[in-house]
Amino acid sequence: MLFSDSMKKTGDFRNCYENGKSYANKFIVMYVWENGTSCNKLGISCSKKVGNSVVRHRFARLVRESYRLHEDMFNSGLDIVVVARACAQDATYFDIEESLMNLAGKARIRKNGGI
Repeated sequence: MLFSDSMKKTGDFRNCYENGKSYANKFIVMYVWENGTSCNKLGISCSKKVGNSVVRHRFARLVRESYRLHEDMFNSGLDIVVVARACAQDATYFDIEESLMNLAGKARIRKNGGI
């Protein structure tokens, strides 16, 4: 059973931005950095350019849920920051899920036998 934590401190986000690698597609940008622990930390960032608070919170919920459902497919010991792009406000759950898993594959942080 894997346990992931949410990233809350600004320093954690900044560390991931500065030291991690970034991968992007239409809806999201993902920053990945190895944190040296046995669990993952997920951070979600969504600026006001994406929409009002309802839209931004919906994006965060969609990312959190799609990560939760596929958590066992991710390698452990990672800091992952997901940043919304402007067109993410119109994205469905399946768009976000597909984007997240696609970038996980690009970043090679998915375990073998994924989707």
